[in-house]
Amino acid sequence: MEAWLTLLRAPALGPSRLRSLLARFGDAGRVLGFLRANPAAAELDEDSRRWLDAPDRALIEADLAWLAQPGHHLIGLDDTAYPAMLRDIASAPAALFVDGEASLLWMPQVAVVGSRSASSNGLATTRRFSRALAQAGFTITSGMADGIDGAAHAAALDAGGRTIAVLGTGPDLVYPRKHRELAARIAAEGALVSEFPPGTSARADHFPRRNRIIAGLALGTLVVEAGLKSGSLITARQANEQGRDVFAIPGSINNPLARGCHQLIRDGAVLCESADDIVSVLAAQASALGDRLRCVLRPLQQAEAEFPGPDESPAPAGRDAVYQRLIAAMGFDEVHLDMLVAQTGLDVATLSSMLLVLELEGEVVAAGGGSYQRIAATD
Repeated sequence: MEAWLTLLRAPALGPSRLRSLLARFGDAGRVLGFLRANPAAAELDEDSRRWLDAPDRALIEADLAWLAQPGHHLIGLDDTAYPAMLRDIASAPAALFVDGEASLLWMPQVAVVGSRSASSNGLATTRRFSRALAQAGFTITSGMADGIDGAAHAAALDAGGRTIAVLGTGPDLVYPRKHRELAARIAAEGALVSEFPPGTSARADHFPRRNRIIAGLALGTLVVEAGLKSGSLITARQANEQGRDVFAIPGSINNPLARGCHQLIRDGAVLCESADDIVSVLAAQASALGDRLRCVLRPLQQAEAEFPGPDESPAPAGRDAVYQRLIAAMGFDEVHLDMLVAQTGLDVATLSSMLLVLELEGEVVAAGGGSYQRIAATD
C-alpha cells in the first residue's frame, strides 16, 4: 500500500505514465523499485527523484490513517477489484480512493449529468429518471456538483437504490460544501470515488479528469440539461469516445439549457422520453457485465475449492466451495462486511466482488451501511 501512495503523490508521475509502468512491471512495488534503481532511465526530474527516495512520511502516514478507517479503500490497476468498465478506457486512472461500498464500482451504472444551474423542470426530470433507473437495478453515477448531479444522487438514494459520486477533490473533501450531508449519505449508502489522494483540494483542471471516470464507470451517460459549452457535453463526448451509449432529454427550443442536449441528439445520442428508453438499450450490457465479473472471479474460486480449510466439507454440486463458505457465514440476518471478513477469512475486495455476484443472481441484497442480507428461498 505504501508503494502505491508513494507513486500517486510523486511529482510528474501522472496516470498515463503509471499505466505504462504497471503494464511493464506488473505491480506498484516493482514499479517503485525500478524508478528508485533507475532514475536516469526513467527520465525523472529532480523533484520526483527526491520524493521517491524519501517521501514525506507525514503525508504517507496521513494517507494510511485515512485508509485504516472502515469503508476506505485504495484500488490500483494491479488489483482484480479494479472495475472492469473503467479498466477498458484508454485514460483509466492508475488507482482509485473509495469511501463506501467498493463493490458498487462493478455494478451496472448509468451516469446522469447536467447543468449546475438547472431549471426546476430539469431537476424534476432528473429525479424522475434517476428514481426509475435505480428501481430498475442501475447504480446512478455522477459528480456531486450542484444542480443535476446532486438531484440524481439524492433521488437514487431516496428510491432505495445506490449511487456513486466521482469527486474532483480528494476523497475526504466535499465540493461544493453545501453537499456535506449528501456526501455523508453517499459514503454510508453508496460510494465516493476519487483518483486524487486525501487532502487534495478542488482545481479547475480536476473536473474534466473526473468526468472521464464518470463516463468510464458507466454503461451509458444521460444528459438532462446542458448548455452548448457545458462540462456535461465533455462527459458525453468522453462516453462516446469510450464506445459507451449517450442519451439526451430534449427540451424547449426557447430553453438555452436544452441546446446542448439537442446538439447531442443531432450527433447521434439516443433521444429519451422515459427511463425505459435507457433500460431497453442497456439491459443486455448489464447482464454481460455480470457474466464478466464471474469470469474474473472464477480462477480465485477454483483455487479456493482446491485447498479447502480443515473444517470444510466438499461443496454441493452447482456451487463453488468458497461461495458455500460465504453463504454459510451469512445466515439470513443482516451481516456487516467486516463480520464476513472475520468469519470467512476472505479479504474485503474478494468478498465485495462475490457479494455482487450473489446480488446479481438474486440471492443477496445490500442492506446499506456495508451490510448484506441473504434472501430466503421461496416455494
